Amino acid sequence: MSQTELSDIAALALQIGKEAGDLAANRPANLELKTKSSKTDLVTQMDTATERLIVERLRENRPHDGVIGEEGTATAPTGEHQITWVIDPIDGTTNYIYELPAWSVSIGVEVAGIPAVGVVVAPALGETFFGVRGEGAKLIAKGKSLSLKANTIDFLADALVVTGFSYLAADRGNQADAVFELLPMVRDIRRLGSAALDLSYVAAGRVDAFYEQGLNHWDYAAGALIAREAGARVESLRGGPLFKGTTIAAAEPLFSNLSTILAKTPIP
Repeated sequence: MSQTELSDIAALALQIGKEAGDLAANRPANLELKTKSSKTDLVTQMDTATERLIVERLRENRPHDGVIGEEGTATAPTGEHQITWVIDPIDGTTNYIYELPAWSVSIGVEVAGIPAVGVVVAPALGETFFGVRGEGAKLIAKGKSLSLKANTIDFLADALVVTGFSYLAADRGNQADAVFELLPMVRDIRRLGSAALDLSYVAAGRVDAFYEQGLNHWDYAAGALIAREAGARVESLRGGPLFKGTTIAAAEPLFSNLSTILAKTPIP
């Protein structure tokens, strides 16, 4: 696939992401809450409505592409380039419910399984992060487009780290132990509540590193591409796909230093 074709796909992803973000931002006064994997794993009617809008726009514009969505969409690609869109209609649903601004619409595009485009729209913050494979990562805000570059930090003691926690109580104990071990070694730790934004913030240099156990495909499909295009290394702590174990994102040498410490903790 040519860079021109990728640029066209990125433009469509940006267009759909903005429309989806506008829909989600126009939330009703009374949200309907349901739970999924646990009592802390929440979903609203706006999650499903936003995913439905994204899927409809993709069917109109790219009917042969596959779609994987957090709220249940799962169709395989039939086109020549095997393009799949991986979407999280509202990443950070708990923040969204409580009207905290750190939530996002995440749209990743893969070509034959390889990440190619990432768009993360943060409507409440007025920001859009995006990246195209081989073209770098950018932030669109206040009518301006800025190139992104991850921070290069030599020492853990100088690092601001962001993380997230599992919905499952059985995992949270090990995650708390990891924080207990890491916190004395770093500048500080944040928990923002949207993995897509966390990864975008690594790209933007707003945090120095990110790690989280148990991400799903739609959690990192866009953000990981954006972080990589900004110079960060994004890999699983103990090897294998990002959706298994713990995902780490940071530029070197911080990536290696953080990985060494986390490998000694109970998180997989």
